[in-house]
Amino acid sequence: MIKQKIKVLVVDDSALIRSLLSKIINQQPDMVAVDAAPDPFIAREMVKTHDPDVMTLDIEMPRMDGIEFLDKLMKLHPMPVVMVSTLTERGAEVTMRAMELGAVDFVTKPKLDIQAGMTEYAQDITDKIRAAALAKHRIKRRISSQQTSPVRAPVVASLGSQFASTEKLIMIGASTGGTEAIREVLMGFPPDSPGIMITQHMPAGFTKSFAERLDKVCKITVKEAQQGERVLPGHAYIAPGSHHLSLKRSGANYLCELSDGPPVNRHRPSVEVLFRSGAQVAGPNIVGIMLTGMGKDGAAAMRELRDAGAYNFAQDEASCVVFGMPREAIAAGAVHETLPLQEIARRVVEHLSRIGARTNRV
Repeated sequence: MIKQKIKVLVVDDSALIRSLLSKIINQQPDMVAVDAAPDPFIAREMVKTHDPDVMTLDIEMPRMDGIEFLDKLMKLHPMPVVMVSTLTERGAEVTMRAMELGAVDFVTKPKLDIQAGMTEYAQDITDKIRAAALAKHRIKRRISSQQTSPVRAPVVASLGSQFASTEKLIMIGASTGGTEAIREVLMGFPPDSPGIMITQHMPAGFTKSFAERLDKVCKITVKEAQQGERVLPGHAYIAPGSHHLSLKRSGANYLCELSDGPPVNRHRPSVEVLFRSGAQVAGPNIVGIMLTGMGKDGAAAMRELRDAGAYNFAQDEASCVVFGMPREAIAAGAVHETLPLQEIARRVVEHLSRIGARTNRV
């Protein structure tokens, strides 16, 4: 049986970018660029004609920008979209808005004058197209659910335990679909939650905007991690897009450690690096959370966390955009509980409160 190729529609106002992306896609044995549109109005007709599996969508275009088109598309014809963004502060801010509207992932615009990195760029964008294709049916269900269901009130109950908030740490790993999954989880944590360290696969230049958007909607403080800063209760620290984030200890304090070392599992930042440091430094004081993402980054180190005494959660398949990373963690025997996304924060809070209550009785 011949496997059907992933049908990709390229939407970009630059003829050069359309040609480059179409060439990259057509060089892959499992995908084909069915067409390329210079603006959303033409793209709309091509969607009707080709019914593509995935769309790559430029943000800045004439007549109608990518965000406005994405908003309309997700309401009328939900489908996996990979945004193509400029590496600027505005580009980062708009890209985060696209993730909120339902885009699966994003890549930066290729640097056409630097051929040396083109092979790596091609692998990056085609990997994201494959991940988006896997999410096709879930995207339709998720967007439909968002449109018909009322917004859930976040879980913000106090932990009621000074032990839990000062000694425990929460570590979160995510990739494809993770920006919105992380937002949902963090909105469920109370202001006295333990310090939280997060690795989300994301390019340099975007994590600061991501952290700032989260900080506006969460009860905790969310920021991009800085070298050597203390991990405080009620704060979440996101790995910068260009650096691995790991945990260090100095006396009674937990600290953020940043490294620009080689990619691990092809990623920098890598979930493997974060989780392994937790196993080595804090063991039983860690609560690990694996969220949606393609691949296996972090699965082996999450098992190390469990073996070191940590308690681990994973997002279930039904609520994941891509179930790759949680599936690998579960297969590695690293996970204690597998839960729908909307239940993770509540269960983590219950787990920490129970530990705190037990400790206070001793």
